Amino acid sequence: MRWRKQGKDDAIATDIAAMRRYARSLARDRQDADDIVQEALVRAIERRRTFRPERSRRRWLLAIVHNVFVSGKRRAAAEARRNARFAETLMAHIDPEQDRHVRLAQVAHAFAGLPDRQRAVLHLVAIEGLSYQEAADVLGVPVGTIMSRLARARAALQRHEGGLADRKREESAGLRIVGGRDD
Repeated sequence: MRWRKQGKDDAIATDIAAMRRYARSLARDRQDADDIVQEALVRAIERRRTFRPERSRRRWLLAIVHNVFVSGKRRAAAEARRNARFAETLMAHIDPEQDRHVRLAQVAHAFAGLPDRQRAVLHLVAIEGLSYQEAADVLGVPVGTIMSRLARARAALQRHEGGLADRKREESAGLRIVGGRDD
């Protein structure tokens, strides 16, 4: 009996190893691949009744890995489209002075490209003028989390600005994010 159980464990370990290899070849990133495998395993457990014993378990699991990966790509593409539309919406409300319009479009795209959590904090503090504590209350997180997310958002925008500055040295002052109150 012990030998038989060990054999089943080995088969599962072998299937998971195959899932990891396939996920890594798709994602080309170890952490992303691990996330894909984890989600695929959760889906396999949730849908275990759909597995037919006469079929290969490994092929079934690899198909789930593939579907998780494709779904993630679709989500990422949809988010990129939403970010682009959001940036365009921001630009629709700006006077079209040529240089400033282009510059603000770049900033709007960088802002739209921030992760949701960072974008939310930056908006609440820099645009709405909320204090760190007020933003923390709105989002239901500690003040330290607000400060951390805000710092990461500012750093991301400054990195973006640095990339633009490298390409266009003749432009004047760099991006400076201000606003909000530190109380």
